[in-house]
Amino acid sequence: MRRPEISPQRFRIVVWTAFGSLYAIIVTGSLVRLTGSGLGCSDWPNCNSTKFVDVSTGHAAIEQVNRLFTGVVAASVIVAVSSSVFLKPRSRKITANAAFLVLGVLVQVILGAYVVLTGLNPWSNMAHFLVSILLVTASFVLVKRVESVIAPASVAECEDRWPRWCLIAAASAVLLLGTVVTGAGPHSGAEQATRLGISVKHATQMHSFAVWVMVFLAVLVTFRARKNSARWVHEGPLMLRLLAALCAQGFIGYVQYFAGVPAPLVAVHVALSVTVWLCALAVFLPASTLLVLD
Repeated sequence: MRRPEISPQRFRIVVWTAFGSLYAIIVTGSLVRLTGSGLGCSDWPNCNSTKFVDVSTGHAAIEQVNRLFTGVVAASVIVAVSSSVFLKPRSRKITANAAFLVLGVLVQVILGAYVVLTGLNPWSNMAHFLVSILLVTASFVLVKRVESVIAPASVAECEDRWPRWCLIAAASAVLLLGTVVTGAGPHSGAEQATRLGISVKHATQMHSFAVWVMVFLAVLVTFRARKNSARWVHEGPLMLRLLAALCAQGFIGYVQYFAGVPAPLVAVHVALSVTVWLCALAVFLPASTLLVLD
């Protein structure tokens, strides 16, 4: 019997779907917190002590939809790892990458249960978000790996390796400190949830400082690339997208801070934070070995 096969082009659709679902659940998860629906379902895996699914209140419905969407995410990553086995040409790194997504989603399910059962402990909420970022990062790398199979790029020496590493380190610090701001801020997910014992002002200042360091490094890498026309053709669009995302995110960040942190702007800020991270990741990837499949 002939072994089934899937082309890289079709597999790319599968991995883009997984990537999209992992991105979307970060946004839906933030909406649960921002609408105060974090304990809309007070138990796990049941919504409450009497019902597995409960949409009798607005908060319960919002939390329930987010939980059910986790099933969509799980299905998309399972399809990705299953399809990778039949990819032609076969790549063990791509299969391992897809398998990591399945493992990560299982970790997220456990963390999600812990978040609810601990009454939205801010530390568990922070871990929940950071694991989500790790998963969307892994799915983005998977997309890039599949695209490199479809259209292999010429191997060239990566310039500005250390500035790129510093850039991704700064971006990591921005995300981490962003979760600290969230853990100390007013949008806890429920009125009875505890908060981090740190001033929101101080947390915001640390977060803002990390952002400015990241902006400086992004401008530095862009300026150096701009001096080489051949390099700019390939890397210019990536760097300009990063600068545009940083400008948009910075604008939203300052507006929401001085406007008293309204929930709609926070939702936009969370969504854009993932965009900024992925733009920084795209600039960083040539300085790593993540796209080497041999």
